[in-house]
Amino acid sequence: MEKRSFKGGIHPLYNKELSEKKQIDVMDDPKQVVIPLQQHIGAPCEPLVSKGEQVITGQKIGEAKGFVSAPIHSSISGEVVDVNEERITIKSDGDNRFEPKEARSLKEISSQEIIEIAKEAGIVGMGGAAFPTHVKMKAPEGKKIDTVILNGAECEPYLTIDDRIMVEQPQKVVEGLKALMKATGATKGYIGIELNKPNAIEAIGNAIQGDSSVELVTLEVKYPQGGEKQLIKAILDKEVPVGGLPVDVGSVVSNVSTAAALADAIEEGKPLYERGITVTGNGIEKPQNIIVKVGTTFKEVVEACGGLKDNAAKVISGGPMMGRAIDSLDDEFITKGTSGILVLTEDEVRLVEERTCIRCARCVDACPMSLMPNYLAAYSRKEMFKEAEELHLFNCIECGCCSYMCPSKIPLVHLIRQGKAEVSSKKAKK
Repeated sequence: MEKRSFKGGIHPLYNKELSEKKQIDVMDDPKQVVIPLQQHIGAPCEPLVSKGEQVITGQKIGEAKGFVSAPIHSSISGEVVDVNEERITIKSDGDNRFEPKEARSLKEISSQEIIEIAKEAGIVGMGGAAFPTHVKMKAPEGKKIDTVILNGAECEPYLTIDDRIMVEQPQKVVEGLKALMKATGATKGYIGIELNKPNAIEAIGNAIQGDSSVELVTLEVKYPQGGEKQLIKAILDKEVPVGGLPVDVGSVVSNVSTAAALADAIEEGKPLYERGITVTGNGIEKPQNIIVKVGTTFKEVVEACGGLKDNAAKVISGGPMMGRAIDSLDDEFITKGTSGILVLTEDEVRLVEERTCIRCARCVDACPMSLMPNYLAAYSRKEMFKEAEELHLFNCIECGCCSYMCPSKIPLVHLIRQGKAEVSSKKAKK
């Protein structure tokens, strides 16, 4: 079977066997949810409800005010018990009342109507970045979108929810892709899937039979195969220019779960108030894929999956490569961008001592963006930001390949991330 790819990247242990064959379950509603007003890149929402107000599931409770922003919706029915600048807290009434908005047929609605539905439903990229989908669907003036690519690679180790979405809901994924194509005016759609997901390849292959506008592309199992620039290179053999976006080469890249959520919004009138995640790792009792309401605490999700094992040592929101470690299960909440909860054991977590760079250039070979991470990290550490920017500091996608490969255990991606934050902060103050 064909396996397209890109230059660079790494081959970590994937450990997907813990949950890849677990059918998606649905978690019981929590008694209370805490819904952040900012769950995406861009401006936070402004509350539409006040303390003491009764809400139903799917009701819009936060309005997007910025151009790059998406509204938020209540994930349960009940009483609003607190509203502050960062979050809205809702106590469940146990009824889970839901009044779906008008369901539409993709054939009957215009491209502009699809964009409006995506905006009102609060659809954002569910692969992790959470960029508002309705913004992505609008090509800037002078640009044209001819291709939509769905990311079914799910190259992050451990995570399997996108795989299960494709296996269990292939028609919905394809419908979402067709909606994205209609909204953007694209004439060709691709779904890229890594070869370690044979069941997803079969399901999606069956779902697109007879449709020449959509093509399934099988990809090499390599991290970060799901990066949008890496997908474009692997599938279209095009390179996004330095500092550019996929639209600069006529493309839009979206996640398969995002496409399924868009199909739900169109065909069922359902806003994005819950999502599928993978709860996995050797430190969790029952690894599984599960639908969870936005605003649920990590603690409740972990308990729904059997709880932590005695040797659990570290909890990560997301995957091991681009996720972030958390220090409290009580104070962390599921958002639209939460793709998984990973629990590692004491044997899998170890502190390492940083040593001197030996100039082996393994980080350069691994970088999927053809950057020089060794220099970027060194310049960032020494606050030589001008020199770092000249080496395309902001073209780093923070995938972590460089840190993974470094034999001296230098925290390269951490230093680069710090450098980017410092530069952005200085520019914001001007």
